Amino acid sequence: MIIKIYQNYIVKNYINTLLKITFIFYCLIFIMNIFEEINFFKDTDSNVYMPLILTFLNAPSVLYEIFPFIFLISTQFFFIQLIDKEEILVFKNHGITNTQVLKVLVIISTLIALFINIVFYNISSNLKFLYLDLKNEYAKDNKYLAVITENGLWIKDEINNKINIINAEKIEKNLLINVEIIQFSKNFIFDQSIIAEKVNIKNFKWKINNAKISKNNFNNTVSEDLIFESNFNSEKINNLFSDMSSLSFFKLKDIKNNYKNLGYSTEEVDVHIQKIFSYPFYLVIMALFSAIIMMNIKHNRPKIFSLIFGIILSVVIYYINFFSGVLGQNLSLPPYISVWTPILIIFLSCAIGLVRINEK
Repeated sequence: MIIKIYQNYIVKNYINTLLKITFIFYCLIFIMNIFEEINFFKDTDSNVYMPLILTFLNAPSVLYEIFPFIFLISTQFFFIQLIDKEEILVFKNHGITNTQVLKVLVIISTLIALFINIVFYNISSNLKFLYLDLKNEYAKDNKYLAVITENGLWIKDEINNKINIINAEKIEKNLLINVEIIQFSKNFIFDQSIIAEKVNIKNFKWKINNAKISKNNFNNTVSEDLIFESNFNSEKINNLFSDMSSLSFFKLKDIKNNYKNLGYSTEEVDVHIQKIFSYPFYLVIMALFSAIIMMNIKHNRPKIFSLIFGIILSVVIYYINFFSGVLGQNLSLPPYISVWTPILIIFLSCAIGLVRINEK
């Protein structure tokens, strides 16, 4: 009965600490983001409330990205409170060991992590999608855009007082395969169509060999080599599809199929999907890692020492995770290895720390 009471106490206080730290970080994100949006809209004729709306839409996805850090800091503050009130000693006097405290912590952090990954992620990704869509309407470069659908790559490009609608069946490195370009005047009056088997898009001046060009009269088609100016090159097209945080899990699966049909690399999508699967483990491991550190640090150490130590460790873990993800996206490592390796390293560190926990 007493153990149950203490378990409920641990759960209640841990959730309370986590909510407080999360709220603090959300406020910081909101403040920093709103200044960025105000700066973005300063030269536009937008509604005065637009920066506030966009900040509201974008903040949850930023919060999702830093949840591992929030879990680590929250766990540190939770144990600092227990140590200050000497509640750890009270637990031990009533037969509750450090290991039992960790078990409760792992269970509650697992449930919270699953909620974050299943519910919060899908909400934040949909809000991020609305954010990008809304912001694109006011962007200075909204005269050109690119999307990948089941029918291939579609590009809208405005250059030299022309509007170009471009469709390509596949992408192979610096080449677009089976390309059709429909060119209009500024007033959307048809100008010409260009059909080519391959288009070299390495530079902003595309090289098209044996292009079939049809003017107003489609019966009159000529073939020639030409240089076609565009706002896009292969690098820019690759960068356009790098923000996966605006895609829910089901949208990721759809876009992965579209990428495959297009011949576009799915490595970045695979890495992001693996990150979603691994995220609950990542959050729980960070909470456990922080708890083990706090239990192994001498209680007479200053609080600031524990916090600084935790922050330094979280930064190191972040960069290990970041560089591992980059290796996965660049094909240097398989996606599952690039994502799960940092988690495995932290888990092994936790296993070593568990052995050293003071159960006196």
